[in-house]
Amino acid sequence: MRVIQVTRFGGPEVLVASEAPDPACGPGQVVVEVSVADTLFLETQIRNGAAEWFPVEPPYVPGGGVGGEVASVGEGVDPSWVGRRVVARIDGGGYAERAAVSAENLITVPDGLGLTEATALLHDGPTALGLFENAGIQPKDRVLVTAAGGGMGILLVQLAKAAGAQVVGAARGERKLNLIRETGADAVFDYSEANWSQRVREATDGAGPNVVFDGAGGGIGQAAFEITAPGGRFSAHGAPGGAFTGIDPQEAERRGVSVRGIEQVQFQPADAKRLTEQALSEAVEGRIRPVIGQTFPLEKAADAHAAIEARDVMGKTLLEVR
Repeated sequence: MRVIQVTRFGGPEVLVASEAPDPACGPGQVVVEVSVADTLFLETQIRNGAAEWFPVEPPYVPGGGVGGEVASVGEGVDPSWVGRRVVARIDGGGYAERAAVSAENLITVPDGLGLTEATALLHDGPTALGLFENAGIQPKDRVLVTAAGGGMGILLVQLAKAAGAQVVGAARGERKLNLIRETGADAVFDYSEANWSQRVREATDGAGPNVVFDGAGGGIGQAAFEITAPGGRFSAHGAPGGAFTGIDPQEAERRGVSVRGIEQVQFQPADAKRLTEQALSEAVEGRIRPVIGQTFPLEKAADAHAAIEARDVMGKTLLEVR
């Protein structure tokens, strides 16, 4: 079967198409004929060697999520899974035509939802819902979403707006700002422009947002924290700039700002599965809508990684396998 391997740590060019043996079903596993493979910013960090906390050594096949049809089942697995449309998280190996998946991780794609859309929600959906649940957003809350043009940011904008909040989206570039506005944000700001954070403060009744979903990190997240209203909630879960937002705990305590980090989306398997199923149901009902900015054929995985790293993509980036 065709796979994409990371041959060594480095830039996108180290993603190389090759052939590998078909996977076999072990006990409790199925083999999925992959139609769509998820891509994550984290995978670009692992590929270039920056994510040292992931014990991966080249050569390896990346990919932590797939969508497709169950082709075969192993010992102890209900044979009725064969032929079902599913999505599943996996521990690597998703950039491939077939993937061995634990049957416990399988999630049936409901009628009325395409495999592409379901795969787009596989990671961003449960993460957005988990963050949203933790924030406890109420009507009239003033919510700022940074990195609002990304796959998860767009979902957070939709969820906050549906909860009755005033929603401000921040991103870089007019294309992303237009998308965020179309998604339902009440105001949008480009954080490549000077004084963007002060403009956010002005747009939120002069008091600043009382809920911040910071998917950007670094200096952008720091600027967002500085305008967070006293008594507010700040979620520091994103680090595409290379670091999570560094927040002085004494300053947060002085202003009464509660801060949560990446730990809030490090789900136990049962919670991840529950939230993923909820995200798929929300999409079927039309309450959330993933935005798929670009798709690339499997053999163009290097181009997909390059686009993600260049911040060229709006919404979600996926690989089309078949």
